[in-house]
Amino acid sequence: MPGCCGCWEVLRPPRYKRLVDSIFPANPQDGLVKNNMDKLTFYAMTTSEKLDRIGMYLEQRLSRDISRHRIGFVFVAMDALDQLLVACHAHSLNLFVESFLKMVQKLLECEEAELQILATQSFIKFANIEEDTPSYHRRYDFFVSKFSVMSHNADRNENVRVKIRGAGLLGLQGVVRKTVSDDLQVNIWDPVHMDKIVPSLLFNMHTPEFMSVNTESPRDEEHPAYIAEMVFRDLVCRASYGNVKSVLQPVLCHIDNHRLWVPNEFAVKCFKIIMYSVQQQYGYLVIQMLMSHLDTHTNSDPSIKASIIEVLYESVLISAGGSIGPSVLDVFNTLLRHLKTSVDNKSPEGEKRNMEKKFEEAIINTIGEFANNLPDYQKIEIMMFIMGKFPQFSNSEEMGFMDNYLQTMLLKTLLKVATKYKTVIMNNAFPPEFLHPLLRISLLDDPGLRVVVQEILHTLLDRHDNASKLKTVSIPKDVVSELDLTVDKVPRQDSLFMKKNGIQFYWHILENLQMESNKADNFEAIFCTMCLITIEMGGDDILVELIRLALDIQSMTIESTLPKTHKCCNHAIVAAYLNVLAQITNMSPLVQYLSDLFELRRKEACHLLPEFAFNRSNRDSSVKDEDYPKEDKVEEKWLFDQTALQDILTECGHDASRLSAPLAQRPHSSMGIMIHDSGMVNSMSDIGSINIELDSIESSPLLARKKVEEITVESLKKMLAEDQSVKREEDAKKRQEIFETFQNAPFEEIVARAEAKSNCFHDKLYEILEMSPPSSPDHTTKESQNAVPVFEMQFPSLYVY
Repeated sequence: MPGCCGCWEVLRPPRYKRLVDSIFPANPQDGLVKNNMDKLTFYAMTTSEKLDRIGMYLEQRLSRDISRHRIGFVFVAMDALDQLLVACHAHSLNLFVESFLKMVQKLLECEEAELQILATQSFIKFANIEEDTPSYHRRYDFFVSKFSVMSHNADRNENVRVKIRGAGLLGLQGVVRKTVSDDLQVNIWDPVHMDKIVPSLLFNMHTPEFMSVNTESPRDEEHPAYIAEMVFRDLVCRASYGNVKSVLQPVLCHIDNHRLWVPNEFAVKCFKIIMYSVQQQYGYLVIQMLMSHLDTHTNSDPSIKASIIEVLYESVLISAGGSIGPSVLDVFNTLLRHLKTSVDNKSPEGEKRNMEKKFEEAIINTIGEFANNLPDYQKIEIMMFIMGKFPQFSNSEEMGFMDNYLQTMLLKTLLKVATKYKTVIMNNAFPPEFLHPLLRISLLDDPGLRVVVQEILHTLLDRHDNASKLKTVSIPKDVVSELDLTVDKVPRQDSLFMKKNGIQFYWHILENLQMESNKADNFEAIFCTMCLITIEMGGDDILVELIRLALDIQSMTIESTLPKTHKCCNHAIVAAYLNVLAQITNMSPLVQYLSDLFELRRKEACHLLPEFAFNRSNRDSSVKDEDYPKEDKVEEKWLFDQTALQDILTECGHDASRLSAPLAQRPHSSMGIMIHDSGMVNSMSDIGSINIELDSIESSPLLARKKVEEITVESLKKMLAEDQSVKREEDAKKRQEIFETFQNAPFEEIVARAEAKSNCFHDKLYEILEMSPPSSPDHTTKESQNAVPVFEMQFPSLYVY
């Protein structure tokens, strides 16, 4: 009997096995035996070295139950595993986890949907556990692949399909959570994993029957569309700087492969989720990826490119200032390059061309939103950058060739950026590198382009939202109240800016008004520009110059050969502009003078008032060419008299002496080259009183200077009238003689000429030194007395030439 007891002790199973066996009930429907499960948990926690053996034994029982299709005991075994996994946090947990993952893998390999869902639920619980020690050898390749397959489940039973897809999506989230925070485990951001995870999420988000589901409703939380979006947000949120592109690349590839750019509702939805979920400091990486992807579609259909640009636009709207990143100009350069490519490759097909126009408009809007996220100083830089895309001006100020439509697109882009800029100081809004080219472009041949340039000026000049109220040329009795204008005191720095750059504006306004291709829109835009200059920068310092501008326009119109319609428009602009200027500056005598003259014009020359010249509502019937005066003659009494204006300015305390000098000089360009024009020969100011003393080149320091030459307008005219052809021929002849001398003359003759020049130089130097006062004897030393004077030194012949 004692021998039998000893055999029983040897054959008796270990305690951990007995404890594991005791947790299984006779009927699997009863679930775990709770008391025995508590004993097993306590044993595992107190003897952690047995934990791995417990796991191995549970794995054996689970495999046996699966093979025998004892599904109830499988659920019991997994329940026990889950409880042990949560309760035990020993250092030996890694070995237990290996057994646990093997059991989960076996369940996932089963065809029964309920077992796959059970395995996924256990894996999710495991993923939420933070382990104390890292695992260097654990891999999750199988789980990524299996969960991705489950996410694409196509079971005919909708309920089963929804459950399996939801389980697969949550399983993918569990894999990401388990691996993303541990650098020592598998890198889940590798393309081999992201190319499975991301398409699985997008597939469930885009499935047609899921697209109509209201994912915001709480009752839809179990729906795969809702789960996929939640997992996708979590994935993007966890992406660091180096991993954002790993997520975005599969997104772009999925949209390309499934042709989801047109229509682009799903693409917009995806990138909105990305922009709202990604860390704000990494938002610009999303923009860069979209820009790079747009480059790959350079030759694609315009509708695809337009959709990509729309996605880019929506992404920029969400970015709230963090989308540009370090390469600001590179972003704008890429967009402008695509704009130019689209314009250069215009399609002759009508429908395709419409898509190209849509694409171009989308680029312009996107550039505007990009600029809106920039600080003001960078907006000016961007406008200067866009200006640089125009052909460069030559010294004759003729712009190089450029497609008219491309010019229109660039100017619209410039206008879009300008609308995002808020002007504070004019000097900052109009740096010379930007102002000068912009004003030159205002002289383009196309009248529509000139209107766009004036609109750009309106946007930058208008700080009080007055531009929209000055679009119509009219003569109201009370300008400020009737037009609801906002007028503030002009800052001093703006007055200084206008003193320095006013001539630029004045001259280009005069040139614009002389163009025969002008239409009513052009005249109205120029009038608005003149009024905005007066309101925003028209201080007392430049009041006289502004009135001089009006008088110059009047005199230019009288002397020009413009059509009658253009002349009437010019006279009407001068009248309306002086009315605005007089009432804004509160010059009562000027207001009264203008009122009397307007009344006279209404009686005798109504064609010189805006009511006639800008009658656009019924222009074809009410105002015809025969309604204009037959004789192209304007009587003096209808015009603004310079003497009368001088008297009014003097009465109001202004210096009216400058009113007699016209503002017709063309300004200097930004490169310092005087821009000439045959039609503008008068000077900005009277330079006849300027005397410049020039020392004669041949005079000596102590000799009397030659008579000072007085430079006057007459002398300059005489110089211009002289025939320069004779002088040019003489210079050419001299150059030819020198060339032939050095080419054909003997060497000795060349040496002799050089010696003669050298002797002449020494004689002149000796003469100068002889006339200089002698040095003080106190500073004369013995060595200096014995030294040979420099001018008496004989240099070697080698130094002569």
